[in-house]
Amino acid sequence: MKNYILMADIIKSSKYNSNILIQEFKEISENINSKLKRHFYSPITITLGDEFQCVVKSLIKGIEVIFNFEEQILKYREKFKLRYVLNYGEIDTPINPDNAYEMLGIGLSAARETLGKLKKGKKRFFIKHENEELSKKLNLALFIYQSCINGWKEKDYVIVSSFIKNRDYKVVAKHLKKDVSLMWKREKSLKIKEYFAIKELILLLAKR
Repeated sequence: MKNYILMADIIKSSKYNSNILIQEFKEISENINSKLKRHFYSPITITLGDEFQCVVKSLIKGIEVIFNFEEQILKYREKFKLRYVLNYGEIDTPINPDNAYEMLGIGLSAARETLGKLKKGKKRFFIKHENEELSKKLNLALFIYQSCINGWKEKDYVIVSSFIKNRDYKVVAKHLKKDVSLMWKREKSLKIKEYFAIKELILLLAKR
């Protein structure tokens, strides 16, 4: 039976303190499993310390998991970044509803193989759907999404996270006790409106 398989791994995980990294990775994974519980057939499960896999109920739910992971990384000011593969493929064995272990199928193998191929380049997001045209559109949109978020530095994470929560630069200024004019300028320089636009476009494409 075909399902949406989401896999991800931490980029250059060896350069981080392994104990701290695993703990931070685990906390975010648990947060999302709790927050988006109804998105999963099989929850986010850390498999190799710096990788996770899960089975989501639909294309759009898989994308929402990715977006939530990225925004949690901002919220908690984590230093690491992830690369993701969302693959629509076969799982031959029964789906484990408690954790994403002990499952086999060509869809899982293909997702892992694709994740390995991504390591050779700089692309962090890849979607493989049975509709090739839709896959192409989503991957082009995700390329723009990645370009937008790659422009944010660690020092920007607090401001960006506040914009994601509040959206209005005046509210952000009040929340962060910053000058309103400065936050208006930061909204422009950080391309906040562009971020929300490309994110909305990706979700609209995924609903089709």
